[in-house]
Amino acid sequence: MTAPVAQMVYPVQCSVDYPGRPLNRLSTAFRIFLVIPIAIVLSAVSGYVVFTALTHASGVTYVPALSGGLPVFAPLLMILFRRKYPRWWFDWNLELQRFTNRVTVYLSLMDDRYPATDDRQSVHLDYHYPEQLNRWLPLVKWLLAIPPYIVLFFLDLATLVVVIVAWFAILVTGRYPRGMFGFVDPAAGGPGSGRIPKLLD
Repeated sequence: MTAPVAQMVYPVQCSVDYPGRPLNRLSTAFRIFLVIPIAIVLSAVSGYVVFTALTHASGVTYVPALSGGLPVFAPLLMILFRRKYPRWWFDWNLELQRFTNRVTVYLSLMDDRYPATDDRQSVHLDYHYPEQLNRWLPLVKWLLAIPPYIVLFFLDLATLVVVIVAWFAILVTGRYPRGMFGFVDPAAGGPGSGRIPKLLD
């Protein structure tokens, strides 16, 4: 008699509900345009805003202000000196990632409901708050993430092709092919917050 093997609980839980209903073909056809307003809102709250300034040469210069990345230094210092991630900052980042995933799912045609700013809709993302962190790991984890990001680059290219094919399939049949949905779904290894930790296991 063998002892039962304890199942490892994965730290990131991310999934998207498969739409068991016909999807709106009209909104699918014009999704690339319909997503613009909510994408602007997402850019505003995440800090990725582009400002314009006049120049003598071309008249307009686009200056990206990546203010969303600057607050990373404050949690980094908190982890270095206190080994703790501020709880309110953690909650903000979690909700922002949930919102980002809802917009991504909408753009990927996986749901035809317009992304909500607070309701979870068909996207589920959860991970536990870490009570204590390794103070030195944040200094090197960016190097550890390079190989997964290289893999992600090619997976995202494949995902783009799958979404384009799914776009035609939805226009014809009104449904997202289940196999394609499983490829794009972050819980099945598709794009999303759940993929990088899987590669780091």
